[in-house]
Order: sequence, then C-alpha cells, then structure tokens
Amino acid sequence: MPLQKYQPYKQHKSRLIVPISLLAMVVISALSVTALNANDQVPHEVGGFSLGSDINEYPEVVASNFLQETVVTDRYGFRKGIISTGVCKYPDKILKMRLKYEDSDKKFFQKLLKEYKKKYGAPHEWKGDSFGIVHIWKWHFTDSENRKVSLSLQHNLKNINENIGNLVKLSYPELVEEERACFNQMCEEKKKDQDVKKREELKQPDWDYMIPK
Repeated sequence: MPLQKYQPYKQHKSRLIVPISLLAMVVISALSVTALNANDQVPHEVGGFSLGSDINEYPEVVASNFLQETVVTDRYGFRKGIISTGVCKYPDKILKMRLKYEDSDKKFFQKLLKEYKKKYGAPHEWKGDSFGIVHIWKWHFTDSENRKVSLSLQHNLKNINENIGNLVKLSYPELVEEERACFNQMCEEKKKDQDVKKREELKQPDWDYMIPK
C-alpha cells in the first residue's frame, strides 16, 4: 500500500478555521450589543409604567398602600426603623413603629427582655418558633383613651425570612385595621369615579404591556 503524502498546508489551514470562527462570533456579538444600545432598545417600560416618570401621570392608580412608611436611621441606640403613618382616617398619624437595635447580639436581647419585664411585667404571649431560632415576646395593653396597644420584642439571627437582629414593634392594632378599612373604601369610591370602559380595558392582558420595552 502506498504511503499517503504529508500535506502540511492543509493541516495548518484547518487548524486556523476554529479560532478565526470564534473570533468572528465575538466581534459580531460585540457589534450587536453596541447596536442594541445605540438604537435605544434598552427597556424602560413595563405594565404601562415607565422608569423615571412621575407617578401622577397615571390617574388610574388610586394609591400606593394604606400606610405610608418613613425610614429613620441612627437614633438613640437604634440602627434603623420604619415609621408607618395613616393616609385616610388617621392621616399623618403614627400608627405603627418597627425599630432595629444597633446591637444585634443575643446577650443584648436577654438584657432588653429583662428591662422590658421590669417595666411591663411578664409577656402576655410567645410568638416565636418552636426551634428557638426566632424569639418573639408580646405584650398587650389598653391606654387611657381605650386604644389597644401592642408591643413586641424580637430576636433573630438565622431565619432570613424574618427581620435579622433585635427588633421592637409598637402599634395601635385596631387603629391600623380602621385605617385599612378606610383606605379600601376610598379606593372603591375612586374606582367608581373612573371610566368603567377604561377599567375593563386595563384588566385585559396585553402582550404590548407585558413585555418590557
């Protein structure tokens, strides 16, 4: 059988095909991304809402929530807090507070619990889990104006579904529910003032609005 002739040029040429192809693909991809940005095809809108627009441009939106939240930081041993105020029956009145202590250690939680008990007596309710990961002690009161007051002290460093650290919550639970009811009624009344046909149109799924653009 005759020996096959060695062809160095063809072997060399075939080895160059793969890297050249890869290089071409990279260049094409880069040009595509550049063209995409240049053509302003970056998404800014979905569901009929646009990034950077004023919320007041959408009259069909009734309100955001039945409580308005204000974030506070670095106050008297607290790292962060959320102050919730009414928007309907009790406008601008503080109805609920959640404050996170600067010290998140469990030993500090025990110290807090001791001070709470000294001032308010034994807790009325345990709301923590059975595994001892989330600790929540609650107290219930009625003030001089016959308003229910709820107080809770919480510790958690493991459950990411709960607030991490040491946290105190103080609220008017009944007033919060009254605020919710007032807000829901206000929303229904505003819906009645809106065009019925327009409301029905907004309910219909529309691919033009469901895909960001």
